[in-house]
Amino acid sequence: MQMHGGGGRQMGRTKRYKQMSDINVTPFVDVMLVLLVVFMVAAPLLTVGVPIDLPNSRANNLPENDTPLSITIDKEGKIYLQDEQVELNQMVARISVIFENRKEDRIYVHGDKGVSYGRVMEVIGMLNGNGFSRVAMVTDPPR
Repeated sequence: MQMHGGGGRQMGRTKRYKQMSDINVTPFVDVMLVLLVVFMVAAPLLTVGVPIDLPNSRANNLPENDTPLSITIDKEGKIYLQDEQVELNQMVARISVIFENRKEDRIYVHGDKGVSYGRVMEVIGMLNGNGFSRVAMVTDPPR
C-alpha cells in the first residue's frame, strides 16, 4: 500500500467552494446615507403654506382632572379670561396670579373661526413668552 503525503488530491474528493451567505451591507449603507443627505436638504423646502380650516379636528380630547383655564377670542378679536373680558397686556398678569408659579398647568385657547389667525397667535405667543408652555388650541370635531 502506498500512502500519499501532503500535496495532491485526496482520494475521490474534489474541492468544492462554499457559497458565501454573508450580505454585503456597504452598498445599502451608501444608499441610505445619500438618501439621508437628500432629505435633510429637501425637508426645509417642503414647508409651504397650505390653506386649511383650523377649527375642525379629529383629535381626541386631552384628559384633565381640574377645571382648565380658558381663554376665548371672539370674532371681533376681544379676549376673555374665563367669562371676563381682559386686555392682552393684562391677560398674563391675571393668569400669573391665578396659577401662582404653576406654569406647567394647561391653558385652553378658544378662537372663533372668523378671528384673524394672527390675533390667536398673538395671544399664544404672549402666553408662551411669559413661561406658559402648555397652551392648547380647542377645536370642534367635524360634523
